[in-house]
Parts: sequence; C-alpha cells; structure tokens
Amino acid sequence: MDPAVAAASAVVMDRLMARQTAVSQSVQQALASQITQLRGDRELVQLLGASVAGNVETIFNALRHDISLDNIEPPTAALEYARRVAQRGVPMDALVRAYRLGHSLVIDAASDEVNATGLDARIGLAVFERITSVSFRYIDWISQQVVVVYEEERDPWLTNQNSARALRVREVLEAPASAPASDPEALTAALRYPVQRTHLAIVLWWPADSEHEDGLGRLEAVLREIADVLGPQGSPLFVAADRNTGWGWIPLSSAAAVTAVDAVRTHLTTRSDSPTVALGTPSYGVEGFRRSHRQAMKARGVALAAGTDGVIAAGDPGLAAAALIAENLDDAREFVSETLGALASDTANDARLRETLRVYLHDGASYKSAGEKLNLHFNSVKYRVGRAEERRGRPVDDDRLDVELALLLCRRYGTAVLSGP
Repeated sequence: MDPAVAAASAVVMDRLMARQTAVSQSVQQALASQITQLRGDRELVQLLGASVAGNVETIFNALRHDISLDNIEPPTAALEYARRVAQRGVPMDALVRAYRLGHSLVIDAASDEVNATGLDARIGLAVFERITSVSFRYIDWISQQVVVVYEEERDPWLTNQNSARALRVREVLEAPASAPASDPEALTAALRYPVQRTHLAIVLWWPADSEHEDGLGRLEAVLREIADVLGPQGSPLFVAADRNTGWGWIPLSSAAAVTAVDAVRTHLTTRSDSPTVALGTPSYGVEGFRRSHRQAMKARGVALAAGTDGVIAAGDPGLAAAALIAENLDDAREFVSETLGALASDTANDARLRETLRVYLHDGASYKSAGEKLNLHFNSVKYRVGRAEERRGRPVDDDRLDVELALLLCRRYGTAVLSGP
C-alpha cells in the first residue's frame, strides 16, 4: 500500500473508531426501523444491536490495523442473532438485508470522515476505495457465515416445533380482526386445547445467556406446575417461541380466573430457579385467547426493557400505560429527564424522593395518607416532597400529569430511563 494512503487511512480510521459506538447505535436504530419483521420484538432488536456492534468493531479493527479477513472470526453476537431470527420465523431475506443496509450506513459514515480530514483528492479517493473494498469483502464473507448458521438452525427448529399445532396457534394469534370467526369445536380439535374457556396466557423465558439443558422442556414443566396450582379445566397448551422462550395458555373456570394472577405470583415467589414470567389478563373464548397473549407479550416487553425478572402481569398498576412506550425508550428517557430534572438521577436518595412523591400524588396530594402507606411521619413526607421539588427545580402543580407519568416510567423501567448520578 502507498505509504501516504496508509497514513491517511490510519487517520480516517482513528476518527471512525472514536465514534464507533455512535455509528453502531445509528445503524441499529435504522435497521430496527426499516426491517418490519423486527418491530415489536425488543429482545431481537437488542440482540441486533449487539450483532451490529460486533460487526462494526471487527471491520474497523481490520481496516485500522490492516488485518487480513482470513485471520478474523465472526462476532459471537452476529451468529447468535442469525440463530434467533431463524427460531422466530423471520425470513432469511431480512437477515441478509440487514447487512446490506448496515454496510451502506457504515460507508456513509466513512465518507463523512474522509471528507472531514481535508485530504488531497487522490489520497482521499484511494482511502475511500480501500474502505469500500475491504468492507464489501467482509460483508460478503460474514453474510455467508450467518446464512449457514440460519439454515442449520431453521431446519431442525421447524422439525421440532410440534409443527401442525404450533402453526395453528400462530395462525389464530395472527388472524386479523376482520377474519371470519373460527369454529370453536374445530379449533379445539386442532389445538387439542379447549378454546371455549377463560384463558390465562403466560410467556415464560430464561435469560438470553442461559445455559439450561432442555430449557424448553423445563419451561413446559413450569407451565404444568402452575396449571396444577390453579386447577385448570383441561390441559395447558405450550408452544415454543425460541430456544429460551415459551408461550402458554391455561384454561380456567370463571371463579379460578379471579385469583389466578395472584396465585401464580405467590407460587413462583416460593419456587427456586424460576424463569421470568409475564401474565395476561384472563379472558374468554377465541378472542380472549388472543387478547390475553397480546397482554402477556406487552408485559414481557416491559420486563425486558427494564431488565427485571420474577413475575410481571398485564394488570399490574401502570403496566398498560408503560407498555405503550416500551419500543420508544429513548423518547421516554428524554421525557423523564425534561420532566423530573435532577430528580431523574439514578441514586438511592433520588429513588426514595421519587417514590415518596409518587405515593403522595397518587393519594391526592395527602401527606397523611402517603405517610400511612410509606410508614413515615406526616412531616417526613412533607420534607421529602419539598426536597423532590427542589431536585426537580420547580413545583409539581402546573404539570402534575406529566410528573405522574414520568414517575410511573421510572418505577417500571428503572435505570433504562434514568440519568447517571
């Protein structure tokens, strides 16, 4: 390589590597927006982000240090993302298209840096051509790697999905509202599950890095254990969503449905090594089968965004409102910061002040009522509310609704929407 081109290339790559995180984040956001099959699946989008970051780091290092593509390994997150999209039924085209779109965005970033360095036109063109050539060969190579992984994962996954039953479940879930009503008896026969009941939908999952042997089998066992506690009106239904996630439904009587969510929570809190569980609201019939599942999936989205485990239910106070913005946490974080000011800091003291202010507002701005709930003296509540307003920088009376919503988001999403100390 021409020494002048090598030196200029090093300068450009140093500039690119200095903004590597920002480039990766912008690529992830663009792909999550443009690839429609990823919408609504926050876990898949998060894994996409890790895959993008791994690929950007690999190609930037190869360019900066003149590392031969023969001597690099595929990023682990890129291979796992390929496996996961295969398991979720995302078409291979979406996987390959992500690499084409991502490559285009990285090339745009490289072009900006080449132009910003003010290089001689000949040198600048040579540097840009090198970046384009090497990155194209990398994308061609990594695309082949992930396609192989996708195909290897997809074939056995389809075979092992209890295919006819699982496919029918997905057809029921994805049926548009305008579709003709399903024949309950025919659907019961196809699913081997009584659809003319009140259904409690459950989503169960292990962490993404879980090493559980037979993870799906263990999830199904937990579902059956829960069903036994509730006293079902038939056998529960279990469908694998991916290697770490299962969807379940339990058919209940109207009487059992009333206390089902509390019973599940009580049972799982006494159980060791439980998966994370999201619950819908018990609902009747075919539409209830769908509705309870949609609610459970929204609750799962909140849990994933907040990084929480345990049991989360669609009927938990404020959950439905919080779920509306689960896919827009960047906007939520900005809203919380603008609304709460310094009170949105991720510190133990601000957390106490936020919780006191939340209870105080929830109880009609009553110091006495809030004190009873928080087990604090009237004057302690008054002091904390005053300190919360000081941290915020203004009183809460003028925009109380915004404050209550911001406090709800802090409570549900925690550090995902808070600012640094």
